[in-house]
Amino acid sequence: MMSYQMLQSFRAVILTGGSSGIGKSFIEHVGKLHPALVFFNLSRRPPEIKVPGLILRHFDCDLSNRAQIEAVCGELVGEIDREIPAGRILLINNSGFGTYGPFPEPNLARQLEMLEVNLCAPVQLTARLLPTLRAHGGAIVNIASTSAFQPTGHMATYGASKAFLLHWSLALSEELRGSGVHVLAVCPGPTSTQFFRSAGLDRSVVPDSVGQTPEEVVETTLHALARRRTMVVSGWKNKLLAALSSRLPKPLAARIAIRVIAHYRGTGGKTNA
Repeated sequence: MMSYQMLQSFRAVILTGGSSGIGKSFIEHVGKLHPALVFFNLSRRPPEIKVPGLILRHFDCDLSNRAQIEAVCGELVGEIDREIPAGRILLINNSGFGTYGPFPEPNLARQLEMLEVNLCAPVQLTARLLPTLRAHGGAIVNIASTSAFQPTGHMATYGASKAFLLHWSLALSEELRGSGVHVLAVCPGPTSTQFFRSAGLDRSVVPDSVGQTPEEVVETTLHALARRRTMVVSGWKNKLLAALSSRLPKPLAARIAIRVIAHYRGTGGKTNA
């Protein structure tokens, strides 16, 4: 009920990566709760979603390409100015991917692409859309990870990118306090999405009791947003692991993490775009 009431004040949702996983679940779940919302999705593939009455605008965008992001932001701001004169706006920086293997496997180009998508794209989108968010009021949700709480050997760049996103979100939340724009960092653990396959990891070795569904992550996010939290770890087991990792000396946490990640080894460092 709290999440439903909170959503009624929003008029539009802008999100990245709505074609699959957590992003797709956001559109499906929130679209059912608030059918009048206008969704703007940025991804390479358009979402295939069947929700009666859903208002969805897709922008074809490679989030590793700064020029494409800049062009799409210009179009997006123009559409919002024309079609949404009033009402709060929710920005969800959801897109991200990881790779498995000792740095720089599978190759340096893929590592740099990861930084563009996981780190640079949220910064660029937030910067370009912040004036619009300030004018309308609203919120920014950044999807980080429990990998943000400790160094992650064999996924070094991914974990570091999520640590950046978490710390950046918390700092931004303080900067924007009182501005009418709320910032929330969400830290999911293992989730039933394409992430494992793309990273070259074996999802089957993660017990169902440890992982979460994208829908559960979305519900956690909406509840935290309604309570105006600035950070939330999704799932009570993930909360315990994050708390433990945060209290361990970083060298020890890194040593434990690399052993845990090695357990999830699947197809190696090969990834899919």
